[in-house]
Amino acid sequence: MTPPRTSSPVLVGRVDELEALLGAVAAQPSVALVEGEAGVGKSRLVRELLHRPEVAPLRVLTGFCQPLREPFPYGAVLDALRTVGGLLGRVPLSPVTGVLRPLLPEIADRLPEPPPRPEDPRQERHHLFRAVREVVAALGPVLLVVEDLHWADDGCRHLLRFLMADPPANLTVLVTYRREDAPGGMPLGSAYRPPAGVAGVVVELNPLDVAQVHDLTAAILGVEGVPAEFAARLHERTAGIPFVVEEMLRALRDPDWRLLDEVEVPALLRDAMAERLDRLPTTGRRIAHAAAVLGVPASEALLAEVGAVEPDRARAALTHALHSGVLHEAEDARYGYRHSLAQQAVYDTMTGPDRQRLHLRALAALEGAVPRPFMQLAEHSLRAGRLADWLRHGEAAADRALEVGDASTATRLYQRLLDEATLTAADVDRLAVKLGQVARGGVDQHDPRTTLEWLLNDRRLSRGARGEVRMNLGFLLIRQFGSTVAARVQLEQAVEELSDKPNLAMHARAVLGQPFIGSTPLAEHLRWMGVVDAYIAAVEDPDVRYSLLANELGSRLSIGDASVVAELDRLPATSPDVETRRHLARAHCNIADAGMLVGHFELSRDFLTRGLRLTVGAGVPFTASTGQSTQIHLDWYSGDWGSLAARSARLLEEYRELLPVASEASLVLGCLALARGDWEAAERYLADSGVRSVETAITPVALSGFAALSRLAFERGNLPRACVEADRGLDLLRRKGVWAWAGELAPAAVDAYTAAGRVQDAAKLVAEFTAGIAELDAPLAHVALKTCRALLAGGHDEHAAHLLREARRAADALGLAYYSALLSERIALCGLESGDEAAVAALGEVAGRFDALGASRDAARCRHLVRGAGVATPSRRGRRGYGNALSPREQDVARLLAQGRTNREIADVLFLSPRTVEQHVARVLRKLGVTSRAELLT
Repeated sequence: MTPPRTSSPVLVGRVDELEALLGAVAAQPSVALVEGEAGVGKSRLVRELLHRPEVAPLRVLTGFCQPLREPFPYGAVLDALRTVGGLLGRVPLSPVTGVLRPLLPEIADRLPEPPPRPEDPRQERHHLFRAVREVVAALGPVLLVVEDLHWADDGCRHLLRFLMADPPANLTVLVTYRREDAPGGMPLGSAYRPPAGVAGVVVELNPLDVAQVHDLTAAILGVEGVPAEFAARLHERTAGIPFVVEEMLRALRDPDWRLLDEVEVPALLRDAMAERLDRLPTTGRRIAHAAAVLGVPASEALLAEVGAVEPDRARAALTHALHSGVLHEAEDARYGYRHSLAQQAVYDTMTGPDRQRLHLRALAALEGAVPRPFMQLAEHSLRAGRLADWLRHGEAAADRALEVGDASTATRLYQRLLDEATLTAADVDRLAVKLGQVARGGVDQHDPRTTLEWLLNDRRLSRGARGEVRMNLGFLLIRQFGSTVAARVQLEQAVEELSDKPNLAMHARAVLGQPFIGSTPLAEHLRWMGVVDAYIAAVEDPDVRYSLLANELGSRLSIGDASVVAELDRLPATSPDVETRRHLARAHCNIADAGMLVGHFELSRDFLTRGLRLTVGAGVPFTASTGQSTQIHLDWYSGDWGSLAARSARLLEEYRELLPVASEASLVLGCLALARGDWEAAERYLADSGVRSVETAITPVALSGFAALSRLAFERGNLPRACVEADRGLDLLRRKGVWAWAGELAPAAVDAYTAAGRVQDAAKLVAEFTAGIAELDAPLAHVALKTCRALLAGGHDEHAAHLLREARRAADALGLAYYSALLSERIALCGLESGDEAAVAALGEVAGRFDALGASRDAARCRHLVRGAGVATPSRRGRRGYGNALSPREQDVARLLAQGRTNREIADVLFLSPRTVEQHVARVLRKLGVTSRAELLT
């Protein structure tokens, strides 16, 4: 088994810096200074530079300064010169170079005898500096690299300043250093500015941002991407310092952000912080210890109070800690550690009693703070051993987090509090209910589930609290892959346990009434919905009514209930109460999703805009996530595809474990891939839309997934499989009984059946579909029915064209850009068959519409049909030239090349001849500056 990487195989986030160094190397004589804190990647940048072909003609000499107590004079430069003997002898050297013979025995035989030793040490040093300069000048083009100049001895600094003040014409000097560790903050001992005629560059390396940490992590782990939350938490823990990121990943081995806080401080970082602490005076260490205990940036006064440093000595102590690189100024007049691992390293250097004493001092110092820092008070109480205070402050901190919309922090705090063995039964009831309430509105899937399942077995829990915990567990399970059947079991049991709490029991019934999951027949959902509707009509509490309407209105709208649209004004636009806003946010987003499913697209966009606005600050990240998935699905229907693939991919990456969001994002990505001819990607994404496990799928999404899979097989010429996918989808649809959701599946099935000769099956489906939506308010289904009738009519005569035009008018009325183009293509085909001269131009126009959408496969099919009709392809004369930029067709070819497609496969996708593809491939490789497919793939 190949061991995992411990460093990145590619340089991340340093493109501009590398280009600056390459510019300096190309402009000899030159000087380059690379500055950055420990671990930021100075040495890695230099290594990358040395592997670039532009550096190959240069003789690279490398020296390293070491953190020795008694450094060897001029050590780094002399080390770099030990290997140059073979290059000497081509140019006669003056006697002054002989002073290097005793210092460089490795090349002594290539140097002249040393001159008499001068009595003045300053003159002797000058001879040495001249000798080094002359030897370097005799070597040809040279790049002298000195690493870690902050550790250099004074002699080495002076020698480098001499070389950099008047470098030979063949020399580039590149030094790396940490300014915070250099004497006086100046690595060369004094300020340096390149003289006239010498190119100079200062490259300051900063920590990586979150996106760059994501890319670095993916490169180290050898994967395409990692969860956004993991990258964000890793950035927070490491401050974006590449070395610390690598060390964390070395210890972690598994990209799970929940495990990051459990990783021990890397040994190299721990030792580095201990060394810096040792260099501080006693008061400086006290300030550093206080900052480690406080854990967040603090003012000078607070650090002094917690660290027991007298106010008149605090400024000097803090300055020492800052200059040594132990502490950093995080914000105006607040100081702390560069990253949490550095803070943990210093915290671990203290003994238990010392830590407890400082936590008690921190508690005393923070008690009077306004506003109350509940999170800090809770943490200090716990670490000081004051459990009663920990419970009081911890619950207050969790409640406060929930108020401001930080559901994940509230969840973690309630979980930690519930782990406390000293809780009373009343404490357990209260905290368990709060945890369940926040968990069902959040996006964290695993930890809350484990805790809630564990709580159900806690004997201290009362029956009513147990029912509420069970209900919230059901809410959590119903949005997890493979858990929806278990969710219904929990919710039905919760209804019984909540018999004394009818409002809560009705919440469970409302979720059981939602028809979106699995193959449970609509009749069963309607039974639950009837009970909830009756309760809503009688309930007086507006919060209870809005919370139930949030489920009920969306459920009824989604199945085509014609009476719902008129009832939507029962919802106010907003509320000053946070809890009410949460219900309203959920209601608006649910209505938006339901409206999108049945084709009320304008209504859907209106409610989605208001719903997403209501989620801001309401602490309902799950609602916000489902709103985003509704948004991308709406954009698919409307043809707003410009950035849709990228947005959908980000959404899938961020919410991969959330069934409703992940399956919908997978559906959209699969449909986009199908329209582009990316068949393998389409197959992969559509498999995750719910078609693999329909009993636990989001049913309308799975039905659309079956439709897309049927179209995919049809496009690939596999009619039997196209029919099988349609059969599977229709089996689910018939068991479910919600014909309002057949808007995509029915046309795909009729198309496959008629092409395969199963005309009777197609006719039966059209009859069922007609009866199924006769009384329903489902605009998308009615457009689909018109399309089905046109497809069933078959042929390419005027009657078929009339039905297709009727279907297209209906699609245009709903703004269905892609489906309108598909229908236009069929209409043009009818014209082509009947000899209509305008049909060719119509197909060309449709191809343009497909191109504008990004449906390159469909556009290529239309152009192929034009060529097949025997009509000459329009001349490209007069069209814009693309120069070295890729034309739209070349972009399609490049995309398919990047997927590893062969010329034959590209030809099949784009309806081109292999010879034409071969010509396109040659142009793509030339324009992209690569010589082969293999180079393009890398």
